[in-house]
Amino acid sequence: MPEMIHVLNYIDGEWRQSSAQEHLQVFNPATGEVLGQVPLSPAAEVDQAAQAAQAAFQTWRRTPPTERVQHLFKLKFLLEENFEDLARTITMECGKILEEARGEVRRAIENVETACGIPILMQGYNSEDIAPGIDEFMIRQPVGVCAVVAPFNFPGMIPFWFMPYAIACGNTFIVKPSEKVPLTMQKVFKLLQQAGFPKGVLNLVNGAKETVDAILDHPAIRAISMVGSTPTARYIYSRAAANGKRAQCQGGAKNLTLVLPDADMEMTTRVMADSAFGSAGQRCLAASLTVTVGEARQTFTEAICEAATRRVVGYGLEPGVEMGPVITPQSKARIEGLIAQGIDEGARPLVDGRKAVIPGYERGNFVRPTVLADVPTSSTVFRTEIFGPVLGLIHVETIDEAIALVNSQEYGNMACLFTTSGVAARKFRYEAQAGNIGINIGVAAPMAFFPFSGWKESFFGDLHGQGWDAVDFFTQKKVVIERWPKEWTRKF
Repeated sequence: MPEMIHVLNYIDGEWRQSSAQEHLQVFNPATGEVLGQVPLSPAAEVDQAAQAAQAAFQTWRRTPPTERVQHLFKLKFLLEENFEDLARTITMECGKILEEARGEVRRAIENVETACGIPILMQGYNSEDIAPGIDEFMIRQPVGVCAVVAPFNFPGMIPFWFMPYAIACGNTFIVKPSEKVPLTMQKVFKLLQQAGFPKGVLNLVNGAKETVDAILDHPAIRAISMVGSTPTARYIYSRAAANGKRAQCQGGAKNLTLVLPDADMEMTTRVMADSAFGSAGQRCLAASLTVTVGEARQTFTEAICEAATRRVVGYGLEPGVEMGPVITPQSKARIEGLIAQGIDEGARPLVDGRKAVIPGYERGNFVRPTVLADVPTSSTVFRTEIFGPVLGLIHVETIDEAIALVNSQEYGNMACLFTTSGVAARKFRYEAQAGNIGINIGVAAPMAFFPFSGWKESFFGDLHGQGWDAVDFFTQKKVVIERWPKEWTRKF
């Protein structure tokens, strides 16, 4: 059993033990082993981090962007050097298989690389002679102290949707990781320390709801980024806005994928199995419902059931494993309860992954891949984000009916279509009401230089994470109008 880690906060350039009276244990979801202990930091420690960040902001914002990104260049190489250790830590505390964890670390690095272009990305624009001798230009300036409230399912990636852009733009930053998976950020912040960021520019505060509320209420913190469930996103967005903060809050999802009769079924099945069952279904871009159209029904149903049955489930550090556990026993119970409710409401269990026991890992939180056919559109399973390895199947006769099902959902995170028809693909991407669209793609995850979009109940805010949206979110626009000639050239 590995040595238990006592999770620390990182404030004003130094590691600090929290004064918290309450701590939670951090578990390996595959083995049930206790990996560490995380403090539920009180509001006073959020204040310490915010005060340190506010003090550092005055100097950091005056540091030229070409100098600020030098720290990000160093961080990129440190992340590369520690790539495998970070990936293994993600697997141990989060449960996903090692290959998925490696992909997560790669996405984090890509965001650092993109943010290194900030000297160009945060440029403004100008117009000479808007009137004789008068010039006007727009410049971007940093917002101030910013913070992210991160979820459990991507402990190494999601903070990097926001953090590199924020600090590259001249802001200072506070990270509040999920209390379920705090160990990855412990290692990341050691690398941030090695990268030489000035004290106070980056701060780490661990905790749960009390810690989050302190972040939302602190007057020095000007911007909030968050990823989580829709109820939590709505709560954080509302409270942040009530306190005069800008906020970007990514919520839940119920992602539909459409399979047309002309789709390449071998490729579609492989991609769809990875989408629905990868990361044990614990990602906001997981396929949750598949709508087969016309003659696609029988072929796809047989193929996806075979893929679900064959998928190797176990501890993600072991070779050959294709799917790991879900995060907690409570999550397992919730998922299995929703499967049962779906069956009670009319769905047919073609592959039932409940009551999974993995030899050697009997204490793990395992749910095997599950396929439910004929899911009623009136059922709980149709509208609820299960966040587990469960794929529901629905059948319709036309693409118009299928798109109508996509658009009937309250969520709008992702929708995908599998086809060889360009006409169908264009119709789908034009009409589907979702922020991330995939054509013959099962997980439509945007690259770092595109925004991670989301519509309807899947997103609260105006500007998303990553790319240009992140630059806009972490900067304020200032318009300057200058006149130097003595002659008065314009009267209002």
